[in-house]
Amino acid sequence: MRLIDCHMHVHGGMRPWGWSDDADVIEAADRLGIEKLAVSIPVTGGRWAEPAEVRDCNDAVYGALQRFPDRLLGYCFVNPGFTHAALDEIERCVVDRSFIGVKLYNQYRISDPTVFPVIERCIELGVPILSHAGRLVDPVDQARQPLCSDAGHFVEVNRRYPEATLIEGHIAGGGDWEWSLGMLREGGENLFLDTSGSVPDAGMLERCVESIGPDRLLFATDMTMEGSVARLLDAEISDTAREQIAWRNFEAILGRRRI
Repeated sequence: MRLIDCHMHVHGGMRPWGWSDDADVIEAADRLGIEKLAVSIPVTGGRWAEPAEVRDCNDAVYGALQRFPDRLLGYCFVNPGFTHAALDEIERCVVDRSFIGVKLYNQYRISDPTVFPVIERCIELGVPILSHAGRLVDPVDQARQPLCSDAGHFVEVNRRYPEATLIEGHIAGGGDWEWSLGMLREGGENLFLDTSGSVPDAGMLERCVESIGPDRLLFATDMTMEGSVARLLDAEISDTAREQIAWRNFEAILGRRRI
């Protein structure tokens, strides 16, 4: 079975992410049968991201893409708070360097009007937006990430921009994933959920298929590579659904590009 990972990271030699070299990511992907990985380097932890740092992150991703052109696909990370800089960065990366989409972290909730120009430009280009997300319940996590988007914010944006391709990151990334699934039932066909994360709750992927259907789910790892592959392979779902999640849905998203 083919596997295309819609949410992974590299460091591009920029700073450590738990491995010494991006070749380690490719080696792990080889061992796990992952054909391609869509990657980014965001400014994480709710920290503000100045335009110069954003450019450095994307340049590091571009370096990794050049190094492994047959294996990696790039997301352009932006901080929507710098509207002109964010739109310029999308042109530089998505239009000029063939990145496949945009990555948002938690500098803003995805439903904040500040983000709308980014969403509108992605609609024009036909590329997806992947955003860090979770229904945080721990007060410490809430304090660290006060602007973390949850499923309700995604549904709100989906209603405003039904033509936008939105990917909510890591259902298994922590927080109340059952609440998230309940909210996502209200979403339209262009609101997707990725399956990544380190939470090993039994039956999670089966519940995802039950709640929103296999056509809105995307295989992903977000650095939990073995666990995320096991979640997909072990799930008690049909082979057709497994194949949709594993690669077909994301390949269809990549085919929407208009440039």
